[in-house]
Amino acid sequence: MIQTPIRQVLLTIQKHQVLALLMGGQACVFYGAAQFSKDVDFLILADESNFYGLHAALEELQAVRIAVPRFDPDVLQRGHAVHFRCQAAGVEGLRIDVMTRLRDLEPFEVLWARRTTIITDDGGEVHLLSVPDLVNAKKTQRAKDWPMIDALVEGHYLALGAKPTPERILFWLTESRTPERLIDLTARFPAEAASALASRPLLVLAISGNLPDLRVALDAEVRAEQDKDRHYWEPLKREMEAFRRAERQTS
Repeated sequence: MIQTPIRQVLLTIQKHQVLALLMGGQACVFYGAAQFSKDVDFLILADESNFYGLHAALEELQAVRIAVPRFDPDVLQRGHAVHFRCQAAGVEGLRIDVMTRLRDLEPFEVLWARRTTIITDDGGEVHLLSVPDLVNAKKTQRAKDWPMIDALVEGHYLALGAKPTPERILFWLTESRTPERLIDLTARFPAEAASALASRPLLVLAISGNLPDLRVALDAEVRAEQDKDRHYWEPLKREMEAFRRAERQTS
């Protein structure tokens, strides 16, 4: 059951024909990898007509910008998010974050083509980042995102493990973060595991069943991804500070 405020936001986005992919915590809730999220995060198509529909949806939700940066296509294209707070009846206080670009992910059109679409009880459609894309989007410096990645990959395997495809097998081998599951996967798919070694060397530890060292290697993998995310956001954070100074000067 979709919480009523979330449903209202999703229906409003749909009503105004905004091409938007739900991501973040709310997408994890839909996939069963989280119990609750207080924000609604969208990746949207960077297109003038799509921006027009988004502005109309935000106006209906009485969503006001709550932080820098301002809504600017060029700023969004650099990787920033724009943050809004809803004030309309039924969605008071709900935060909406909008982006057009995600670190290390394909352009919107590619992500849209492989999206997951859920039909709600009332016939509405909810478009989500696919599980593999959501996993990549969740590889952040925030510690709270990594348990969600574990849950997303494990849930994907439990749902589709009986129907393996080359794409699914590669996803499980390259993204599973549970040591015991990785050992099982390399035993079940030995040829695919051998082929994936070049992209994920720690699989050699799973193949050999070296559980203690595999745990250490998985922790190191997380730290490396967190460092990568910090490096990506450093120049964007400097830009944010410049945006704040400029806004203070004009207020």
